[in-house]
Amino acid sequence: MSRRSSRRDFLKSSTAVLAGATMPYWFTSTSNLALGRQSVNDRPVLGCIGTGDRWDAVGPNAMALSDCVAVCDVDRNHLEKGRDRVKDIQSKKGVSGEPEMYEDYRKILDRKDVQVVTIVTTDHWHSKIAIEAMQAGKDVYCEKPLTLTILEGKQIIKVLKETGRVFQVGTQQRSEFSTNGNQVQNQFLKAVAIARSGRLGKITKVTCGINGAPTSGEIPKAAIPEGLNWDMWLGQAPMTDYLQGEFGNNKRYPEARTHYEFRWWYEYSGGKMTDWGAHHVDVGMWGLGMDNSGPISVEGTAEHPVPLVDGMPTVSNRYNVAHKFDVVAKFAGGAELHITSEGDNGVLFEGTEGRIFVNRGKLSGAPVDDLATNPLPESLLKELYKGKEPKGGHNAHMENFFDCVKDRGLPVSDVFSHHRAMTTCHLANIAIRLGRKIEWNPETEQIINDKDAAKWIGREQRKGYEINVSV
Repeated sequence: MSRRSSRRDFLKSSTAVLAGATMPYWFTSTSNLALGRQSVNDRPVLGCIGTGDRWDAVGPNAMALSDCVAVCDVDRNHLEKGRDRVKDIQSKKGVSGEPEMYEDYRKILDRKDVQVVTIVTTDHWHSKIAIEAMQAGKDVYCEKPLTLTILEGKQIIKVLKETGRVFQVGTQQRSEFSTNGNQVQNQFLKAVAIARSGRLGKITKVTCGINGAPTSGEIPKAAIPEGLNWDMWLGQAPMTDYLQGEFGNNKRYPEARTHYEFRWWYEYSGGKMTDWGAHHVDVGMWGLGMDNSGPISVEGTAEHPVPLVDGMPTVSNRYNVAHKFDVVAKFAGGAELHITSEGDNGVLFEGTEGRIFVNRGKLSGAPVDDLATNPLPESLLKELYKGKEPKGGHNAHMENFFDCVKDRGLPVSDVFSHHRAMTTCHLANIAIRLGRKIEWNPETEQIINDKDAAKWIGREQRKGYEINVSV
C-alpha cells in the first residue's frame, strides 16, 4: 500500500470516528474537511485554537500550507466566525465542507488526525495549551508572548525536550517586514546580522522603544455576553467580575477585561513589556548574542495607573499594567539593554564603531549604507535563520514553521531564545512592580539575593487550570 493511499484511509476512518465521538454542544454540521483533496495530498492537518482578532492573520497564513479540520474558541461569536472563515478560504482551494467547532481546546488535542495546531488565545492561556498540545503529539505554532511567567518558560522547554515537537513562536519580525520591497531579507534579520558581524564594533547599548500602555477610567460591571464561557476564558487567572465599558482608548474595542483589552491587565498579560517586548527585546538580545543567555541585573522606574501594594494592583476595575516605564537590563561584559515607553518604536543598536536603528518601517545608519558596497555574507544570514535560506515575503514566518514540520528542524523563532527574551521582559515587570533592582543568574535562571522577589518566578494558578509540569 502506498503512503498516500494509507494516509487517505487513515483520514477517512479517523474522521468518521471523531465526528460522532467529539460533538461540541453547539455543533450543527456533519460535514468534515479531512477528506479534502489537498489533505489527501499530504498537506498537514490543522486545528486552530483561538479564532479571535489576531487569528484573522495567523489562521489564513497557516491554511495556505495546511488543511484545517477543527476550530476552537470559548466565545461562540469568534468560533462561528472562525468556522465561516475556514469554510470560505478552503472552498477556494477545493476543500469542501466545514470544520468541527469546539469550545474546549482539549477536544482538538484528542483528535488523532490533527498534526499541527495554532494557538492564538489570550496570553495567559498560551503556555498551558502549548504544553498539553506537545504532550498530545502536536507540532505547535503559538502567538507571542509565549509565557506569563519565567516558570512557564522552563516548563515549556522541559516538555519540548521530552516530546521532540516542532514549535514556532509568532515573533514574525524574525522572518518578515522587509524594506524597499526586498523579498529575501527582512530588515530585522539584517540589523541583527550587522550587529553580530562586528560592523558596529563592541555593542555597548541597545534601546528598545515599545511605547506605553493605555489607561482607563473605572469600568463598570456588566453581564457576561451570551456565548462567552467566562470561567474558561479566565482559566488560571483569579475569578472576577466581567467588566465592560464604553469605547475608550481603542475604538475597535470597548474598555473591558476581555478580548483585545486583556493586554492591559497583569492578570492576563504583561502590558507593553511583554506585548511589544516580545518583538523588540527579542531582536535586541538576538543582536547582542544573548538570545540563549540573559542579564545579570534589571532595574527601572514606572508609572502605574492604579496603586500597587507588594507589586499587586489594589483596584480591580481599571487597567493596571505600567503605562510609562524606563528599564535597564545589564549583561556580563558591560552591555546594557534599555526598555522604554518613550521615543520611537524600534530597536537602536549602539557600538564603539557605529549605530543602526530598525523598526517595521526602516533600517537606517551608516553601517546600513555601507551594505551597498560591502554586503553581508549570505552564510551569516543563513546561520541566523537556523540553517535555512531566508525567504522573505508576507508569509515567510509560517512557511519556516511548516518547513520545519517536514524536516524536523529548528524554527527561526525557537522556544529557547524566546524564553530568554521573555525572561528579560518578565524580570523588567518584576523590577518595576516591586520597585527595586533584581539580580539574576542567567546560568541557573534564578533571582538571587532576594527571597521575596524570587517567588515571582511563577504565580498562583486557579484550581483546575494549573500547569502540572515539575522543573
